[in-house]
Amino acid sequence: VSDVVKEKKVKTTGPASNLLITKEEGLVLYEDMVLGRTFEDMCAQMYYRGKMFGFVHLYNGQEAVSTGFIKLLKQEDSVVSTYRDHVHALSKGVPASAVMSELFGKKTGCCRGQGGSMHMFSKEHNVLGGFAFIGEGIPVATGAAFTSKYKREVLKEADCDHVTLAFFGDGTCNNGQFFECLNMAQLWKLPIVFVVENNLWAIGMSHLRATSDPEIYKKGPAFGMPGVHVDGMDVLKVREVAKEAIGRARRGEGPSLIECETYRFRGHSLADPDELRDAGEKNHYNTRCPIAALKKYIFENNLATEADLKTIDKKIDELIEEAVEFAEASPLPPRSQLLENVFADPKGFGIGPDGKYRCEDPKFTEGTAQV
Repeated sequence: VSDVVKEKKVKTTGPASNLLITKEEGLVLYEDMVLGRTFEDMCAQMYYRGKMFGFVHLYNGQEAVSTGFIKLLKQEDSVVSTYRDHVHALSKGVPASAVMSELFGKKTGCCRGQGGSMHMFSKEHNVLGGFAFIGEGIPVATGAAFTSKYKREVLKEADCDHVTLAFFGDGTCNNGQFFECLNMAQLWKLPIVFVVENNLWAIGMSHLRATSDPEIYKKGPAFGMPGVHVDGMDVLKVREVAKEAIGRARRGEGPSLIECETYRFRGHSLADPDELRDAGEKNHYNTRCPIAALKKYIFENNLATEADLKTIDKKIDELIEEAVEFAEASPLPPRSQLLENVFADPKGFGIGPDGKYRCEDPKFTEGTAQV
């Protein structure tokens, strides 16, 4: 990253030319990171008030990765996430109201209340899903990247230069799908960027105790693709690396593996008391908040005033309040929705003693059928 920055400084002249972002870009990055942080803080409140159920994994502290990469994408580009997927969806443009409603299990959620916290999906925004099992989304992302290449080279859609981002954590990098898909992506020069959100902990397992070589980025060159390590607590450094990786993919030069060393400020999930991590380690990373770092850069380079950022803060607070109100007021999914998107054959719920499909029993959706 330092080499990229130095090169930019050499090529440009004038006092303002050394800046990595314009005022407009800085405000976009700041707003997106504050949106992610404020949304997740509200999720914690709602979870402890009993408005959300199951496991909820928050993204606090990792905002620089999502913002640094996703805000460089086009609408047609795809994002594949993990179970820590709320902020990825927000960065890609999924409305906060739709994400919050999904967390509330409501019909107005982006998956009609059937996905919940770990399974955000939006066809409109090309968010191809959050995935609960680690490594599960990497083959999906590889398939999406293959689709892009197939459209361009076989179907002759010359303007199809769509890129896919595959997000996953450090624990996933010891799984088979990771290695298999890196091999396939490089073999076929697929337009994909593998983004490792290395927050140093796989639930309660330290990355240093679980991996023979903890420097994940080195696994990229083993397959013939670039491997880059970047400070995942600095959105500007992430953004510089992301520009190059996404540009390579869009130009048809193949995949990249980017390791973003970041840190989650909360436990693995809201059910995790977070007693395994050392207090000194947590305090160290808390002083490196990515939002505070961007704010400092903006002020030091006179890109915006305190009033500009406070206006954004107020706007986001109001947006999140509206999202909660929307989710609260939204209806629950009807029982008739229960069997949808479960079986390829909607009648595949089994056949009763009378030879008829049980799901055709009108009493089924009322919950009174004898099944």
